Amino acid sequence: MQALLKHLVDITCQRDHTLLDTSIVSALRELVGASQVRVHELFRFRDELFVRPRVWIKDDKIVSQEEGPDNHGEPIIHYPALVECIKQRKNHTEESGPDGGHVLWLPVWLNDKVNTCLEVSTPVPYSGDTLRMIEGILCVYRNYQNILDYSERDSLTGLLNRKTFDEKFSRLLAANVPEAVPQDQEERRLQPSPEIGQWLAVVDIDHFKRVNDQFGHLYGDEVLILVANLLRQSFRSQDRVFRFGGEEFVVLLRSTTLDDARKIFDRFRANVEQHDFPQVGRVTVSVGFASISTESPVMILGHADQALYYAKANGRNRVCFYDELVSMGELHSEVSNDTVEFF
Repeated sequence: MQALLKHLVDITCQRDHTLLDTSIVSALRELVGASQVRVHELFRFRDELFVRPRVWIKDDKIVSQEEGPDNHGEPIIHYPALVECIKQRKNHTEESGPDGGHVLWLPVWLNDKVNTCLEVSTPVPYSGDTLRMIEGILCVYRNYQNILDYSERDSLTGLLNRKTFDEKFSRLLAANVPEAVPQDQEERRLQPSPEIGQWLAVVDIDHFKRVNDQFGHLYGDEVLILVANLLRQSFRSQDRVFRFGGEEFVVLLRSTTLDDARKIFDRFRANVEQHDFPQVGRVTVSVGFASISTESPVMILGHADQALYYAKANGRNRVCFYDELVSMGELHSEVSNDTVEFF
């Protein structure tokens, strides 16, 4: 009982989704003797539902997807027991594992949907009392997921908010710190390709004040919601999209080349331009983006903001890359504190 209370206290004091996931993995591992616990996220990509581990146990340590290489997930059809469990709207289902062990699947139902599930592996099936304890712990976890969703998201668009950006961006920068360069040439060849990078983009709706003045704030809010929906559709689940305030959004694009990043941002720009906004008609966006390096968060965000200002001052409805503008002599590499404001 003392151990159970300790873990419940740990779960209920978390203010971050990753830490909450870590707490539930730690609790189930210790309290029910699980050999493996994984927290999976469920997401749609091109009309297919995928499953991807978010937090799990590796070498007796708890690790998260944010700390490791990108995992694009597997189609949920690879897990027929989980598919059937969700289809029948069950709280749990059990199956035999490939190694002769036992697997317990626990979908986390929020607002009649499942975006998260737990996979608990054990040598033998759990008793009824243990299952009831697991479901009780899961109820606490689900309630706190709901609370965190409410605190981390913008109330109008449902995107992550600016406060959450500060936390996610700091974590991404920490994971992006390069390791010491090995002296041995053979080891050096094993390092990841330098062409793969992380990217930050600032997105701004063109002439948004005109939309509010001409059509009213209700239609302005509808434009914000529709642009937010297009952002969700245009980026992968491992990327992060935030509403920064007003008509400005920020995107953290993970693990892709510069050419692909440019194509992805321009595809989103084109999606907005081609979308029919009721009553308002045509809406466009400008995008400025920069590479996420070892510089400070303020500096990186400043680079993207400078590229955005250039895009808006030179025709709007375009995507501009900071480093390219600097190399062309269109921008200086310094960030001007009197024109850029952060945090």
